[in-house]
Amino acid sequence: MKFPASFLDEIRARVPVSQVVGRVVQWDRKRSKPGRGDWWACCPFHHEKTPSFHADDRKGFYYCFSCHAKGDIFTFLTEKQGLSFAEAVEQLAAEAGLPVPQPDPAVQRREQRRATLAEVMEMAARFYEEQLAGPAGLHAREYVASRGLSEETVRRFRIGFAPDARDALLRHLEQAEVPRQLMIEAGLVAVPEDGRSAYDRFRNRLMFPIRDMRGRVIAFGGRALGDARAKYLNSPETELFHKSRVLYNIDQARKVAFDSTSVIAVEGYMDVIALVQAGFENVVAPLGTALTEDHLAMLWRMAPEPLLCFDGDAAGISAAWRTLELALPRLAPGHSLRFVLLPEGMDPDDLVRQEGPEAFAALTESAMPLIDLMWKHVLETSPRRTPEERAQLEARLEELAGRIGEERVRGHYRSELRARLRELWRPAMSSGVGRRRASGQREGRFARGAAGHAGRIADVTSRLVSLSRGLSATAVHEKELVRIVLRQPEILDKVAEELAELEFSSQELDSLRRKIIDIAAGHADLDSARLHAHLREAGAGEIVRKLAGTSTTGRHTSLPDLDIAHALESFAERVAILRRTAVLERDLRAAEKAFELEPTEENFARINRIREELHAATDAGN
Repeated sequence: MKFPASFLDEIRARVPVSQVVGRVVQWDRKRSKPGRGDWWACCPFHHEKTPSFHADDRKGFYYCFSCHAKGDIFTFLTEKQGLSFAEAVEQLAAEAGLPVPQPDPAVQRREQRRATLAEVMEMAARFYEEQLAGPAGLHAREYVASRGLSEETVRRFRIGFAPDARDALLRHLEQAEVPRQLMIEAGLVAVPEDGRSAYDRFRNRLMFPIRDMRGRVIAFGGRALGDARAKYLNSPETELFHKSRVLYNIDQARKVAFDSTSVIAVEGYMDVIALVQAGFENVVAPLGTALTEDHLAMLWRMAPEPLLCFDGDAAGISAAWRTLELALPRLAPGHSLRFVLLPEGMDPDDLVRQEGPEAFAALTESAMPLIDLMWKHVLETSPRRTPEERAQLEARLEELAGRIGEERVRGHYRSELRARLRELWRPAMSSGVGRRRASGQREGRFARGAAGHAGRIADVTSRLVSLSRGLSATAVHEKELVRIVLRQPEILDKVAEELAELEFSSQELDSLRRKIIDIAAGHADLDSARLHAHLREAGAGEIVRKLAGTSTTGRHTSLPDLDIAHALESFAERVAILRRTAVLERDLRAAEKAFELEPTEENFARINRIREELHAATDAGN
């Protein structure tokens, strides 16, 4: 239903965003200013210890400077509590004391038709439940028992049985005076094209009601208990049911998923039911189809990083890869996927029955991040014996990263993949000194030489790390970054999120960076004078006075006279250098550890190479 914009604006005016969000967060008393409608808390969309989630009652919006979740009161209810937009509007309208506008007659008739179809589906669900419990359901009950399902689980999922008769449900519904056309529209009864009489779509099958978010039965899935061409059969597409936009068990799983910020997607009904019975309440499944864009959107509304569970065979890995490719253009800060690949030949139902819930829990704990699946799959399917093949592998990874739509995420993927490629192309131990060591030649002399290098390496690298983390080249770039913002705070509208993602090596500068972010979140249209005044009030006057003076590098001393475009360009340059430095410092620490474990010439050369790259990176822009 479409609501008038004026009606939605009236709700926003009457219901503060802090009132809605405040039901699920604890406001930070030190930073929040209730009288000004300025609120801070730890973000309800991801786990954090330091509050970075800001709600502004004056503007009616919330924003997280860490995971970038943002929206208004309607967005919050749809993304955090899983309500449909119409449900969110109805709830907030009641809270605001406003009557919901009535839809136009055509929409009203369509909604009434849907409600009537839902009533017919409910009648069918009760019929199937009764059949499972009655004499006709004996062999179905035996099958249920053989799968280890308890009576409580059967009741919870409303599992039923469709009798092995041509028109048992049809006759039952006709006795209840349900028009045959409604049975057909609901997908319960089919009519042959050759003119024969109508028949029940589901016969001699174990029945699984499929429910929407409100818990209404909208379709069925049936598992064959005898010989049938299709082991599983779903309801056809109807006014109520669109399988690409429905997840099995979403009505029961969504609240648990919201509370735990975790949701698991498996491949079928029995997997969901077995896992729920084993204690995993946050499990859903698509309905006889691969995951779609709508499915991913639903999963991301429940948790920032859903776990997708696939069989470990070739078909399961292929399905996982298709999902990865579907997800790449839709990745966003704080929103990704993790993958669980089961032992080959086992599904979740087999695993929990044979090895217990602990085995499945262990797999979820070690779930593979999306980038790891990408890396693993490309390496396993790409030869790399020749320079041309290695170049093709690099091009393939670059092409995959390029599909990511969000600029920041795309940049981080490229940086991470390039770092992994550097490691992959390191000289192999099978050549040069490594071969001689393996055959026992010159080992003693090299070991002595390596031992002699060790002290020198430790001294060089420790001085390098100290230099890069102290008031050295890295700190110079951090200072310049802050100076740009102090002199041109107008750019904060565009760079505040990026500035919030950084973490400076200097504690003093990092504290100033956080103060600037806080001020930018609560004050629009900042100019240099206003920003300096706010920072003086926050106790940062002395460091601002130092930074606002002469440039630490002698460059960009006329920043107040630069236009916004040049300030943004300078800011981006410094950020790129800092990010590059952070990657190289991580590589250097890894190289040091590798040298400690195996003091070879190759590892020593690796440290030198990274050291040179680090010097070049920190010297850039000076």
